[in-house]
Amino acid sequence: MKRILVIAIVLGLAVLAVPSVMAQLVIPPSSLAYGRTYSEWSAAWQQWALSIPVVNHPLFDNGDCSVGQSGPVWFLGGKFCAINTPGCGTKNVVRSCSVPAGTALYIPVLNAEWSVLEMNDPKFQIADLRSNAALNMDGAANLSFDIDGAKIPRLKKDFRVQSPAFVFTLPDDNLFNAVGEGPYPGGSYFPGVDDGVYVMLAPLSGGPHKIHFHGAFPVWGFTLDITYNLTVGK
Repeated sequence: MKRILVIAIVLGLAVLAVPSVMAQLVIPPSSLAYGRTYSEWSAAWQQWALSIPVVNHPLFDNGDCSVGQSGPVWFLGGKFCAINTPGCGTKNVVRSCSVPAGTALYIPVLNAEWSVLEMNDPKFQIADLRSNAALNMDGAANLSFDIDGAKIPRLKKDFRVQSPAFVFTLPDDNLFNAVGEGPYPGGSYFPGVDDGVYVMLAPLSGGPHKIHFHGAFPVWGFTLDITYNLTVGK
């Protein structure tokens, strides 16, 4: 059994799935946001997360949330878990993060990555990667996401997406090796795919904000609980 990366986020008709209090905060999954679909942003999220050396990786709490960020959308996330055997445990983290004014945020509540690195069968197809990632996400449970206390409903139903196949680049000091996979050398690899529940937040007003999200893979004994205390520039 191979690994899940858990990190265990325009308005259109899909806004009807989000309460009116959230309509100005959440960019719906049906949208083309900043030139990309949610699915395309999930591939970009993985490319960002996989490219950062562990020594200064923000999702290992070794670096500031600004590491590797650029453009109008920044990526946040949870923690990584190597699911080779049951018992990943609980990842409970509180972080502080300063975000430039006018910046959207793309955030996985839970997600699963599969790539050429995990497939030992030389005859594998991209569809096999998608199937494996989907199987893991099918078991996701207890998902929640709130921004400043306002909760988003129907996360797994309305906010789950699969990425297109993507190329990714690993540093030598890569997260796969850090969580007990591999060892894999640095370099560029293809293909990878992602399946996850993502939320894109529109740029927040200047000042303090609080993001909290939670999820679990019960079959692996894994629970994720993440809080971001944000300061948005004015």
